[in-house]
Amino acid sequence: MVRLMTKSLHCIMLPLVIFGCQNTNKDIAENVEVPTLAIDKAEFLYHFAFDCIDKEYPNKLGQTLGDSTYLATPSVLHPAFYGCFDWHSSLHGHWILVNLLRSYPNLDNYDSILSKLESNITSENIAVEMDYFNNEHNKNYERTYGWVWLFKLAEALDQWIHPRALTMSKNLQPLVDTLERKLIDFLPKLTYPIREGTHSNTAFALSFAIDYARSQSRPELEKIIIERAKEYYLMDINCPITWEPGGFDFFSPCLQEASLMTKVLSKDEFLTWINQFMPGLLTSPEKLMQPAIVTDRSDGQLAHLDGLNFSRAWCLYEIGTPLDNQSLIQLANDHFKASYEQMGTGEYAGEHWLASFALYALIKGNYVIND
Repeated sequence: MVRLMTKSLHCIMLPLVIFGCQNTNKDIAENVEVPTLAIDKAEFLYHFAFDCIDKEYPNKLGQTLGDSTYLATPSVLHPAFYGCFDWHSSLHGHWILVNLLRSYPNLDNYDSILSKLESNITSENIAVEMDYFNNEHNKNYERTYGWVWLFKLAEALDQWIHPRALTMSKNLQPLVDTLERKLIDFLPKLTYPIREGTHSNTAFALSFAIDYARSQSRPELEKIIIERAKEYYLMDINCPITWEPGGFDFFSPCLQEASLMTKVLSKDEFLTWINQFMPGLLTSPEKLMQPAIVTDRSDGQLAHLDGLNFSRAWCLYEIGTPLDNQSLIQLANDHFKASYEQMGTGEYAGEHWLASFALYALIKGNYVIND
């Protein structure tokens, strides 16, 4: 069976833009080849997450020690999300597995995957995770990158029509509520956005968070995101895209900002803004950027550039799809293919997280599901 996930369905499941959904995957496919997620790709991607969400070591904790009692193993400190090298990468892995189980009820090892998810996302484990974030020395832990990946996991669980997913969603919700409140309290204090190409990028955080706010009907969070996005970015012009990428980037500061603004501006407002912010993006995007080159995938920071190709791809899809801009969609495909074809090298430095970026790019490309 082949199911075509149309733009209209994608609007319900993954709200993208205020100025609406205009075309279906079929419309795009007539002009530009889009990525597909056939069953072989799903089985390929799930292994990266399945093999690491309970892989405790190596591990990068990134914590602040208040005293000697803080010295504990990752699984004691973070019983829900201790695998995949660090806390946010564990969220990546859980999000991948939830999304693939939602799409493929006949996926290999379905029951084993579901059991792994359930063993981690328990009410008891989430209570320990909440204690960690409520501790005075680690109250800003994983701000804001890990926070919004937790929102993305919460979205996926909520959209999965399965009784065991409902239980996991309820178990997770107290931690989601805690981090949502932290983000609402933090944004008014952040006078200036963080424009770097790695974890702290503010535009990325706001983009993920507004998706969550809309899908979960969180008006307070949505309101403050729209306000802060306009305050941070509305007057920006001539983004220095020629400065990108930085050597360790996995986000494009320019594209992350542009894709966020599709979600907070009307179509006409966005077109006026983008032509000042990134002149030439809508007409000749290939002149502004080409896929990044990765020289050593065993180096965790150099491997970030594979993530950059995937995140650029999803941003280009977010901008290009509602505008029916085939040049942007083709450039997105080029970025996606440049790194997807290199996955599976056996280098844990990248594999513990890159599959989530690849899957997210596929989702934003409105993939065709074959099962």
